[in-house]
Amino acid sequence: QSIGCDDYLGSDKVIDKCGICGGDNTACKVVSGVFKHTLTNLGYHKIVEIPEGATKINITEMSKSNNYLALRSRSGRSIINGNWAIDRPGRYEGGGTMFTYKRPNEISSTAGESFLADGPTNEVLDVYMIHQQPNPGIHYEYIIPGDNVISPQLLAHRRPGEPLNGQLGMPESTNQEDEDLHRETDTLTGQSAGTFPVIQPGRFSSHQPENQVPAVQPPRQNREHNWKQTGKTECTTTCGKGSQYPVFRCVNRITHEEVSESYCDSSTKPIPEEEACNLFPCPAFWDIGEWSECSKTCGLGMQHRQILCRQMYANRTLTVQQYRCHHLEKPETTSTCQLKICSEWQIRTEWTSCSVPCGVGQRTRDVKCVSNLGDIVDDEECNMKLRPNDIENCDMGPCAKSWFLTEWSDRCSAECGDGVRTRSVVCMTNHVSSLPLEGCGNNRPSETTPCNNGPCAGKVEWFAGAWTQCSTECGSGTQQREVICVRKTEGNFDVLNPYECSYLEKPPSQQSCYLKPCGSKWFHTEWSTCSKSCEGGFRVREVRCLSDDMIASTQCDPQLKPEEKEPCNTQDCIPEIDENCKDKYYNCNVVVQARLCVYTYYKTACCASCTRVANRQSGFLGRR
Repeated sequence: QSIGCDDYLGSDKVIDKCGICGGDNTACKVVSGVFKHTLTNLGYHKIVEIPEGATKINITEMSKSNNYLALRSRSGRSIINGNWAIDRPGRYEGGGTMFTYKRPNEISSTAGESFLADGPTNEVLDVYMIHQQPNPGIHYEYIIPGDNVISPQLLAHRRPGEPLNGQLGMPESTNQEDEDLHRETDTLTGQSAGTFPVIQPGRFSSHQPENQVPAVQPPRQNREHNWKQTGKTECTTTCGKGSQYPVFRCVNRITHEEVSESYCDSSTKPIPEEEACNLFPCPAFWDIGEWSECSKTCGLGMQHRQILCRQMYANRTLTVQQYRCHHLEKPETTSTCQLKICSEWQIRTEWTSCSVPCGVGQRTRDVKCVSNLGDIVDDEECNMKLRPNDIENCDMGPCAKSWFLTEWSDRCSAECGDGVRTRSVVCMTNHVSSLPLEGCGNNRPSETTPCNNGPCAGKVEWFAGAWTQCSTECGSGTQQREVICVRKTEGNFDVLNPYECSYLEKPPSQQSCYLKPCGSKWFHTEWSTCSKSCEGGFRVREVRCLSDDMIASTQCDPQLKPEEKEPCNTQDCIPEIDENCKDKYYNCNVVVQARLCVYTYYKTACCASCTRVANRQSGFLGRR
């Protein structure tokens, strides 16, 4: 046998649309209508008032829009979408019942938002619309008990023997706000829905009339009342396994009406046991991850995101096979992206001249990365693989070479006796094209020349040894040397007590040193051959300022620069008388300068030159 809604075996009673067990759908009334007002101001606008005791509540937007529905209690507590904060679709408790807030898919659906609740409500609730675009229309509907029907809220507080008639009467409006609400509702209420009579919201009051005086009767505990399961609590979840508990009420055994729990024996009240509910799994859904960064900083690139099929069960979200989400359109996992238009390379100048007049050098040009707006930006904004060269080698042909020398040092290496003077010699490229020099060759000029500052016999002096290496390879350091007092004798040196040299200034035995940089110095080539053999010619040489690493420098003192050109062979030209008296060598002028004409060999080999000198000297003496 089946169990009826009254929990008796064999009973065929069912709950009607009014929520009454064994009812015939006449004990309640349906309130419905459509709110179609044209709104101009943005923000919250009141749509309808849901009275206390309302059931089967349905507030639905007639088509999708950018507007939002909102729900607030009469006490001012926000339930859904309050304070300009938009809540996620889901279940929200308010007014003594559970509201289901739905917002269909924003892409694939054209349906609007909705609030659904089974009720009954235990307080007055206000429905609002957050207006942002033209109102598409809001349909509202709820059920309230009809005339002479006990309100669910009043049943819980009624005592046996209390009169029921008149409890659901409609008192006159007590304030201006009620009258305004009635007028507003008159214009919003639509036609009746189904077979239920339509009434206007606000006409029903669940408050007891002031003239109603309840009959006071003491509670009695007898077997006329017992505990009855009247229902179950709301399932904690709509799907994926939740939990609920049976609800037991104290009822009259004859009329099955609920009464105060004081009429039943509390010791016999059953203990509610947890029951599983909504065991079916929740529908699978696509869990959409965030887009990755664009693969390119400019131009067309790609970005990706992770899409997982997930399903909720027993308050846990699990990743499942993708076929479970086949009923839904799978979002794209890749997408094109473009942050900005790429910049490009531009050649701004022509190639410069080669860095050397001969040999292999380099030349450059200006290459810049330019944005699409014409601004110069960092090179990283352009494709480095496509960057034009801004430097390249250039070959200006082979270079001639020559020996470059410095002047002889001013001081002799020894203060007395034999010593040497030094100079620097280096082979370098010669840029003076008029000089017939093709290479340095093997005839390297000497770097030393002898010198003598007089005899040293019996002379007492300080003798300084060679300096040690600098204590550092670069920068400031120190170096030492031995300094002793000596007397030079025939081919020997006698070491004396330092006291013997005390009247002389002792050379330092320690000094600071600085290896790099050593500075720049003037270098020059040998003189060229004189352009004329007599009556004044000229000869030239090349002079360069070179740094410590033998590259061109501008740091030399211009006042110390050696001459690059000087006159030569300024003597008069004397015609030769004797055909056999000729110079056999081109450099007889050197023989004359060295005064070697007194020797027979040189007088014969350089007959013409020696004869001219002899004639000039004799003429000079004659004039004296």
